[in-house]
Amino acid sequence: MTRMTMLGVAAAAFLFTAGCTELNKTESGALSGGAIGAGVGAAAGAITGGSATTGAVIGGAIGAAGGGYKGCREEGKC
Repeated sequence: MTRMTMLGVAAAAFLFTAGCTELNKTESGALSGGAIGAGVGAAAGAITGGSATTGAVIGGAIGAAGGGYKGCREEGKC
């Protein structure tokens, strides 16, 4: 992945999370966790010579699950 693509992914993740003000903690956690996980996964995939796309998908799924669970715990629903 080129540097410009990585910057584009980071900017898109920021824009997706910036407009979400009416979300509860579970939804917010899942969204931000997924965005952060996708970015970290893409970077890890690119750095290790693997597939950045696969890293982004796996990282996004793990990040969304972790962020959603954390938000759920904060709300006292889990």
